[in-house]
Amino acid sequence: MKRLHVHIAVDDLAKSVGFYSTLFGARPTVLKTDYAKWMLEDPRVNLAISRRERAAGIDHLGIQVESDGELRDLAARLRSAGEETRDQEATTCCYAQSNKAWVNDPSGVRWETFFTFGAATVYGEDEASARPQSACCPATAARPACC
Repeated sequence: MKRLHVHIAVDDLAKSVGFYSTLFGARPTVLKTDYAKWMLEDPRVNLAISRRERAAGIDHLGIQVESDGELRDLAARLRSAGEETRDQEATTCCYAQSNKAWVNDPSGVRWETFFTFGAATVYGEDEASARPQSACCPATAARPACC
C-alpha cells in the first residue's frame, strides 16, 4: 500500500511540532533538532517538517512505496509517459536510506517517489540534481529552487 508524503520547510521547528502534534493527535515518530516526521495511518501519510535554510512552505510532495520493485514500476510508468525522472540509489536523506525517483509535475512541483530500506544517523541532503529549478520560484545562489 502506498503512503502520501508531504515535506514542509518550517521557520520554527518547536512551534511546528506542537501544531502538527495537536492537528494529528500524535507525537512525531522521528524527532531531531532540525527535523520531525509523523508516520500516520489516519490519514495514511508520511508528513515531514524540517528547518533547513529553505523558504518556508511545501518543499516537495511524494509517494512512499513498500518495495524497491514497486518504486521501479512507478518510475517506469512515469518514463513511459514521457516524464524525465532523476533516480537515486542508496541515498541518505531525512535520517533515512532510500532509493528514489524524482519528477516535476507540469507546473514545476517536485514529486519524490521512494522506497526506504533503513535509518541513517545524519540528515543527509537531496542531490542538487534532485532540486531542479521550478516554474514557481527560480533558484539563486543563496536559495536553491523550491516551491
